[in-house]
Amino acid sequence: MPRNTTKAVIVVAHQGRPLTASVTAPRALAIAGEWDQIIQMWLHGRPESTVAVYTPEIEAFRRRVPGKRLAEVTLLDLQNWAVDLAKQKPRTVARKLSTIKSLLSFAHRAGVIPLNVGAVLRAPKIPSDLAEKILPETAIQKLIRSGADKRDNAMLRLMYVSGIRASEVAGLRWVDCQSRWGGGQITVLGKGNKTRSIKVSRESWAALMEIKPRKAQPEDPVFVSRWGKAFDRTGINVVVAAAAARAGLEAHHVSPHWLRHAHATHSLDRGAPLLLIQQTLGHASLATTQKYLHAHPEDSSSRFLKA
Repeated sequence: MPRNTTKAVIVVAHQGRPLTASVTAPRALAIAGEWDQIIQMWLHGRPESTVAVYTPEIEAFRRRVPGKRLAEVTLLDLQNWAVDLAKQKPRTVARKLSTIKSLLSFAHRAGVIPLNVGAVLRAPKIPSDLAEKILPETAIQKLIRSGADKRDNAMLRLMYVSGIRASEVAGLRWVDCQSRWGGGQITVLGKGNKTRSIKVSRESWAALMEIKPRKAQPEDPVFVSRWGKAFDRTGINVVVAAAAARAGLEAHHVSPHWLRHAHATHSLDRGAPLLLIQQTLGHASLATTQKYLHAHPEDSSSRFLKA
């Protein structure tokens, strides 16, 4: 080993998190840089909300395999990681494992690693709890009326009638809102940077126009905090949770996505075509929308039986 090359237990700083490994300093720095570059390519073009979820999961795994290049990660590393996570909820474990599997798949497709060991890693099966997250129309209407003020009521109403995600609510600007046919239309940027336009009811449009400032500029956010700043996902979660508590629904741990579930289910109940619901919600696959049929069936063969 050259005299000017140190070998010891070193700490490589990465975004404020130390990676400790018994490797040479130049190699450790090269490994950290390689991980950073691959992760940056993998996250390129993804929504900020997705980046915020993926980044801490990947960093936690990196600390689990110090001193290893991504191409040196083995199936045993992934399985040991799964064992470490075993005490957490199955849905949490599945999310964390799917994140590293996604990174490895990307790196393999990009030709950065020769073998994708994540492809053979088994993720835990998650029982569907979708049915538990579907509130009846009466509960949704009570939730909408339980906002702290007109802004919150307009936000809750819009999320229900349009089925948009919390991140899409946060990104909504006045330029995205257009008057149409007595009601209105909003255009949102969804997953995969795909835009879609959604017609909203006369009542929902009126609620939006009521909170619109007289001097609002086209690029101003539709929903702002009391300090005039655009809402983020956390703030929207707070609004929904507070309204749920006032409506007596706090035991259900209601989140913004529950309004999206309600939109899909109640639309199906009222006869909306499945394809139209898919387009409104921005699902990439019809199979995703079809989950609502299983979670809240309108009909079943049980009605043909007597018991």
